[in-house]
Amino acid sequence: MFSTAFLDLPPLQGASGTVTLPGSKSISNRVLLLSALCQGTTVVHDLLDSDDTRVMLEALRQLQCGVDVQGSTVTITGLGGQLAHHEPIAFFMGNAGTAMRPLTAALAVLGGDFSLSGVARMHERPIGDLVDALRLLGCQIDYLGQAGFPPLHIGQPSLKLDAPIQVRGDVSSQFLTALLMALPLAAQHRPIVIEVVGELISKPYIDITLNLLARYGIAVVREGWQRFTIPAGSHYQSPGSIHVEADASSASYFIALGAIANGEGIRIQGVGADSIQGDIRFIEAATQMGAHITSGPNWLQVQRGAWPLHGIELDCNHIPDAAMTLAVMALYADSPTTLRNIASWRVKETDRIAAMATECRKLGATVEEGADWLRVHPLPTGQQQPRSAQTVATAPDKSGQSSHWQRASIHTYDDHRVAMCFSLAAFNAKQLPVRIEDPKCVAKTFPDYFETLFSVAHAHTTHIPVICIDGPTASGKGTLASALAARLGYHFLDSGALYRISAYAAVQAGLALDLPHETQIAQLIASLSIRFEGDTVWLDRVDVSLAIRTEEAGANASKVAALPAVRAALLGVQHGFARLPGLVADGRDMGTVIFPQARLKVFLTADAECRAQRRLQQLTARGTKAILADLLADLRTRDERDSSRATAPLKAAEDAQLLDNGALTVEQSIDTVLAWWQSKQPF
Repeated sequence: MFSTAFLDLPPLQGASGTVTLPGSKSISNRVLLLSALCQGTTVVHDLLDSDDTRVMLEALRQLQCGVDVQGSTVTITGLGGQLAHHEPIAFFMGNAGTAMRPLTAALAVLGGDFSLSGVARMHERPIGDLVDALRLLGCQIDYLGQAGFPPLHIGQPSLKLDAPIQVRGDVSSQFLTALLMALPLAAQHRPIVIEVVGELISKPYIDITLNLLARYGIAVVREGWQRFTIPAGSHYQSPGSIHVEADASSASYFIALGAIANGEGIRIQGVGADSIQGDIRFIEAATQMGAHITSGPNWLQVQRGAWPLHGIELDCNHIPDAAMTLAVMALYADSPTTLRNIASWRVKETDRIAAMATECRKLGATVEEGADWLRVHPLPTGQQQPRSAQTVATAPDKSGQSSHWQRASIHTYDDHRVAMCFSLAAFNAKQLPVRIEDPKCVAKTFPDYFETLFSVAHAHTTHIPVICIDGPTASGKGTLASALAARLGYHFLDSGALYRISAYAAVQAGLALDLPHETQIAQLIASLSIRFEGDTVWLDRVDVSLAIRTEEAGANASKVAALPAVRAALLGVQHGFARLPGLVADGRDMGTVIFPQARLKVFLTADAECRAQRRLQQLTARGTKAILADLLADLRTRDERDSSRATAPLKAAEDAQLLDNGALTVEQSIDTVLAWWQSKQPF
């Protein structure tokens, strides 16, 4: 997961490949709570690992449920419909509506001394209609802040089950879901009837709830969408084990990707057209817009069909979450797209109608909005094959004026779906980058979303940003480059480690590090499997991190670096590290030879005395004895060898920024280079 302050997406040109989606958030949190209410043990397979499910799991632990997490398999030992103790418990629910609403209802029916709170946005999300329904049932619930909103306090109920329980259906389907999941706890002796007041929105999410209740032994009788009866004698029964479908809402981004991007198509694993999730009907909307979609029981295959896409007008009540993706697809259409019946967007993680309108306008689009609708006018889509920015035509907006793509920094409002939707804007015909602010907000449902996107998306090599950090031995370039990569969310290339690994592998193979053996060493390099995982360096399946960090290994690296055939063999290896979303590479010739077109080149110029003192401190910290004079002599020898070698001598690129970091802390060096980098960005 990217935890950077922002993530810059370079222009993306196409996408092909296979993605495997995480489990459904809606199913995951329902299954966790239902399993907790059962007697016995339930094994949940393929559970979503996200902020929302972690909130629910922590709440279950507080209730003294048995919770055993082994990767994506979670074993829940249930409460059997009874609380284990009567001590006060304070629950922190973050911004997880799928945890807050049903847990509130279950705790209110069971009774106790509970408080439930969340982040500031959770305290702005209405819960009054659910509380009103529970109070009519005889539950004791008090507001601890503004009436109608969390935080809440729950006490002991005096249940009244003789009359139907009424709940509004036009604000959030989660209120009805919460009642349907909680009331079987009170239906031992008589049936319980729930009546929906007004139109029920998001009906497919109620279908998910009813389907899962049936898996846990609760056969709810539904009369249309207005009356639901929980039979007398209902009690939860564990299914023993249950698998969580992949998230259909998350599938929408990759369905849209396949419809927008050039390429051989996107195969989506983990969910198919027969999913129990309502958002799977997003495929109908995408097909109307022109996507070509085929499916199987557990997969979807999506390819670009019509281009531009077709503008549509759609009642989105059946796909409230996935419909957000249509708003960004609309930018690539041939006419305006109108999304109706989306009032529930106003009370989600943010006011999503306002958010989508605001961010689409940043990209250059004309957008109209109402209380429960959104209309997005398209931007230029170019031809079937991408054209240069100079030849992309503009599209008229509703006033007849021309509109065009603009660079934008997308504010994400701590809303995972906003971040994921607008990543698709990086495929714009004008080939402009897009900045996603606070990318870690996707952790709510899809922590690895951007990594998954980058695994199938393609960009022209000239669009992948590269920062080069060059300098002499012990100048601190590796430390600086690694920290920069972490700050920006970019890949990191320690080219010195590649030479150290090459030398280490050659020595292990019994090859002398000299010209007579350079062809054999070069051939050996082609067969190596090298991986960087944080501070760990793997050669094939062996951790060589320590073995290549010795002084001897450093001297050997300089020897193999002087061999032309070895350098040629490593050239392709180094180019392969330039992957989405970007690269920070450190070495001695990154800016002059390996990545001469890099957008930013930095050359460190700390003098030999300063570097020798720094190296002495490093060795002393490791418990290695060293003499300053010897280190200084060795560094000067290496500097002379590296700067005078015939192949790629050590020198600053003509367009490099010179940084004397001798008197700077690492943090000061990082801030300086980040400022240089930011000055080159269009945002």
